[in-house]
Amino acid sequence: MKAAKAKPRKIATASSVKTRTGAGTASGAASAQTGRAAKPPNRAARAAQRREAIIAAGLDEFTARGFAATRLDDVARRAGVAKGTIYLHFKDKEALFQELVRTALVPLIGNLAAAPAAGGSVREILERFAEAFVREIAETKRGDIVRLIVAEGARFPSLADFYFREVVSRGLAAMRKLIESGIARGEINNERLAEFPQIVVAPALVAVMWQGLFGRYAPLDAVAMLKVHLDLIFGERRVS
Repeated sequence: MKAAKAKPRKIATASSVKTRTGAGTASGAASAQTGRAAKPPNRAARAAQRREAIIAAGLDEFTARGFAATRLDDVARRAGVAKGTIYLHFKDKEALFQELVRTALVPLIGNLAAAPAAGGSVREILERFAEAFVREIAETKRGDIVRLIVAEGARFPSLADFYFREVVSRGLAAMRKLIESGIARGEINNERLAEFPQIVVAPALVAVMWQGLFGRYAPLDAVAMLKVHLDLIFGERRVS
């Protein structure tokens, strides 16, 4: 008798593992609960997934190569889509970068616009902002977006214009409003600080630059540094 031929083994790929452990788990749970097979993602859901993949790939490419050297061909390859798919979502490389700024940085600025809660203080808002900034920006790839703007903004004025409009101007306006609130509540003594809200946010930029350039040589406790800076503005906290 001839020996039975062994069936070829399938090699597990990243996508197959993801299907089994990610979406497959969710689908299985849904079908187990309802007794019906889960429906595949609809067209809108698939388009949203591709858009997210393109943005994530764009972040990787921009931070690795810089704006000038990044090619949409490489973004498409990293995202696992055809280059033409990118143009269904973004008209060009600059539009993709702008979306990165909107999704990665703008939401954090919105947190500054919150008024102090009852019994809260302006200082507490700024402390929470400092901690979130370090956790979500300075210590992640998002910080590379800020560094990229600093490095290449002069060569690409449209990027600098967009960043100023979407991030800097909004951040300064929210910071000035908080400072004025702190002055009115008696938390801040120097009224001229409202003229220069850049002073309050300057250490956050120092943290981003330091972590990118010198963090491997001399790690910076950015949260502690920002709190010392707030001590200089509000006065040292009294421990009861």
